[in-house]
Amino acid sequence: MSESGSPDGICHLQHMSELRIYNSLHRQKEVFTPLHPGHVGMYVCGPTVSGESHLGHARPYITFDVVFRYLKHLGYKVRYVRNITDAGHFEEEGRAAEDKISKFAILEKLEPMELVQKYTNLYHWAMLQFGCQEPSIEPTATGHIIEQIEMIKTIMEKGYAYEVDGSVYFDVKKYAASHDYGILSGRVLEDMLETTRELEGQDDKRNKADFALWKKAPPEHLMRWPSPWGEGFPGWHIECSAMSAKYLGGQFDIHGGGMDLQFPHHECEIAQSEVAHGEMMARYWMHNNMITINGRKMGKAYNNTIKLTEMFSGSNPQLDKPYSPMTIRFFVLQTHYRGTLDFSNEALQAAEKGLQRLWAAYETLQKLTYTGSNGQGINEELDKQVRTWCEECTEFMNDDFNTAKILANLFELTPVINSLKGGQIKMHELSETTFTLLQETWKTFLVDILGIQQEVITGEDNKLDGVLQMLIEMRKEAKSRKDYATSDKIRNELLSIGVQLKDEKDGSVSYSLQ
Repeated sequence: MSESGSPDGICHLQHMSELRIYNSLHRQKEVFTPLHPGHVGMYVCGPTVSGESHLGHARPYITFDVVFRYLKHLGYKVRYVRNITDAGHFEEEGRAAEDKISKFAILEKLEPMELVQKYTNLYHWAMLQFGCQEPSIEPTATGHIIEQIEMIKTIMEKGYAYEVDGSVYFDVKKYAASHDYGILSGRVLEDMLETTRELEGQDDKRNKADFALWKKAPPEHLMRWPSPWGEGFPGWHIECSAMSAKYLGGQFDIHGGGMDLQFPHHECEIAQSEVAHGEMMARYWMHNNMITINGRKMGKAYNNTIKLTEMFSGSNPQLDKPYSPMTIRFFVLQTHYRGTLDFSNEALQAAEKGLQRLWAAYETLQKLTYTGSNGQGINEELDKQVRTWCEECTEFMNDDFNTAKILANLFELTPVINSLKGGQIKMHELSETTFTLLQETWKTFLVDILGIQQEVITGEDNKLDGVLQMLIEMRKEAKSRKDYATSDKIRNELLSIGVQLKDEKDGSVSYSLQ
């Protein structure tokens, strides 16, 4: 029996429309055909655990959680790999390359792996609040240094990388002479060479577009590993190529991530992997769009992020109030994953009300029992309309995972459910088949596929306590760094929403709800 309830696995796919995915590689929707029938390999770029995840990070993980859920619903056996970046030399467009883990470990006066553990735990906690299912495998960059070194050696042996003073770079110009560098992002190498800025510390590269596979560790660098080129640490791009190949093979089905990763990260992954394995690493490339604030991408570089703990507690000045994890999940899913999603308190509050309305309708529907009269008195027009709204949900998911349209249909069905409860619509006006379909549709799509959960909506005391304890710990850390401005801000923001902190004599902190 498959997870979708079909005894013959994916055979039931023949009786419905085919799943079509927008493939960023070809810039069009394509029928999804997995490399191995009945099995799907999916790799999604996970977080860099140098700091706390923010609202912008929530979108890809919620998006690909829904993709994971739906593929399993269709009966596929899915291996979902989502990495943890806990080391690496980052080369981001327009900014000097750096090792973020080492940088922030120094700032927070922590060992690098202490910093990594702290923010990995916090990330896992946030994913739990959002109801995201755990990936099949969650590899770390530091746990796969050997695989990265071996892949770099292969690329060098094939003549597409070179060493300079203990650092190894990928030769983009040589690769582009015989391959399509820019196939994913649409970039033209000649234009990149003309427009790429000269950045400090990159004089040893042959071309400005070349990227680091391995970096020599300077004496003060905290994270370092032995390699054939001396002690150093990996580049950013190589980890995903090495880990996806280890767990999914040289070619696999779906590679996902945020649209901001198309270039340079995913473009560089493609180049490395094609040299190492001789084929395009992923057959379908999926990219979610950004969350913006006032039309600008949310990101640490723009100093406009709202951390997830701040979202849950309301402790960011850009927030009018706290928002539950399920409200945020609902907010994300109300827009198609490829569309821009602009943050505003008004939009989040509308999502909160919409979620409450749909969940109330779902609970009402689950309590209703069919009491029709052998098909007599069926309202054919209403019955057909309800069936159509339900059946369209499958069509919408098969049309590049269009969660926005599914939610729109559930909103259309909500008055029907409320009228069945209130008696304005008599139960016999729907056929028993349609009523059963209605119940199944809400359970399948709202709960199983979109991942909406009751327990997080209601915000039980243990969930609230978890958030508060996290904020108390963050305040303690701020005080230990003598960052009294942040410490006072956390205390004052909590007080403004009715949570009073009390520093106890034994050094602990208690709270009371006003």
